Amino acid sequence: MPIAESELILNKDGSIYHLNLLPDHLSETIITVGDPERVPSVSQHFDSIETKIHKREFVTHVGYYKGKRISVISTGMGTDNIDILMNELDALVNVDLVTREPRPLEERINLRIVRVGTSGSLQADIPVGSMLASEHAVGLDSLMQFYPLVETGLEVEVATGIQQALQLPYRPYCVRGSDLLREQLGFDMVKGNTLTCPGFYGPQGRVLRLDLRLPNLIQEFQQYRHQSAEGEFRLTNFEMETAGYYALGRMLGHEVLSLNAIVANRATGEFATNSEQVINDLIQKTLDRL
Repeated sequence: MPIAESELILNKDGSIYHLNLLPDHLSETIITVGDPERVPSVSQHFDSIETKIHKREFVTHVGYYKGKRISVISTGMGTDNIDILMNELDALVNVDLVTREPRPLEERINLRIVRVGTSGSLQADIPVGSMLASEHAVGLDSLMQFYPLVETGLEVEVATGIQQALQLPYRPYCVRGSDLLREQLGFDMVKGNTLTCPGFYGPQGRVLRLDLRLPNLIQEFQQYRHQSAEGEFRLTNFEMETAGYYALGRMLGHEVLSLNAIVANRATGEFATNSEQVINDLIQKTLDRL
């Protein structure tokens, strides 16, 4: 059955509503960044650029790096934007935008999506300047209250444990990212478990003029541990998008990995003086390994 016009919204030129992209604009390998101004920091390394498209916070450059076609897209901040991004990327490759019919299962395309972004470390032994590949992501946001995410036993145990530790009125969600991409791109990086927060200040334990409902939030994040047959699970870093990527990637059938440039350490109070160099080094390493 065709998807209704009110559900799959297209622009007058037939492009997908928010991203403003047509299927031909997209490669099957995609790098995403939060900051629209960071898109040219990636595409400046391309041998050639074939497409540049800009709508709202979604800036897209498509080109070739050492013969491989790559798209780089900015998302803005937060899992609400990741909900838009992931659903529209999937529609571009797995829905016929003319007939509005989802493609048959045997014709579906699995995208490779790599988030390259900045993050803050929660642990003193993960220093500023590190590169961290997220094995799991724990979402403190509400996005998965609206989707039928299926979690493994370990994921449920971790999420429930964090709910109890923080005395939250809801259970967070926990999702593992792509082992395939992590082995390819992040094999020599710090392996971590990333906490995705629904904000930058209070949800990450920052206090300016407003007090926190959970005054020991950072300490709770740092001290949380879960023991299982797979070893000790601890939270290593936090940001604002990874859990949304991993959850939607699992449900839609795409390979997704989050690579994090650690530019702050909340345990030691440090912030990188060369934060742009840290993220640029991560961009270069990601391109070379793709």
